Amino acid sequence: MRTAIDTNILSALWSKESSASAIAKNLGNAKAEGGLVVGAPVYAELLAFSKATESFVNNFLSDTGIFVDFDFQQPVWLEAGRRFARYAKRRRRAARLGPRRLLADFIIGSHGLAQVDRIMTLDPQRYKQDFPELKLI
Repeated sequence: MRTAIDTNILSALWSKESSASAIAKNLGNAKAEGGLVVGAPVYAELLAFSKATESFVNNFLSDTGIFVDFDFQQPVWLEAGRRFARYAKRRRRAARLGPRRLLADFIIGSHGLAQVDRIMTLDPQRYKQDFPELKLI
C-alpha cells in the first residue's frame, strides 16, 4: 500500500512540532505497509521550507526511502483541473468564505486518487470536501 505524504507532515517533523514523534511513528508504520511517496508539488513546497536546501531535501528523502513521483499522468491533471474548477465555482457562490485553497492542493489530492493508495496529512479537512473518496491517514 503506497502512502503519499502531504507537505505539512514533513514540515511538522522538521520543525520538531509536538506531533513530530507521532508523525515519525505513523511514517514508520506506513512505510512498513508499503512505500512512501511525495508528489512533485510536495517536493517543490518542501524546497521552500525555512532553512531547507535542495541537498537537505534530497538527502532526507533518500535517507528515509521516500520516493519522489515526478511523473504525473494525464488523469491526475484532468482530475485536479475539474475539482479545482468546482471549488472555484463554489467559492465564488459563497462570497469567498473559508480558507483559500491553491491549485497544488488539488494536484496533490488527484495524485492521491490516481497514483497511490492513500495520503497522510495534518489537514484532513482540506481533502474531505473535494476528495471524499480519498483514503486519509
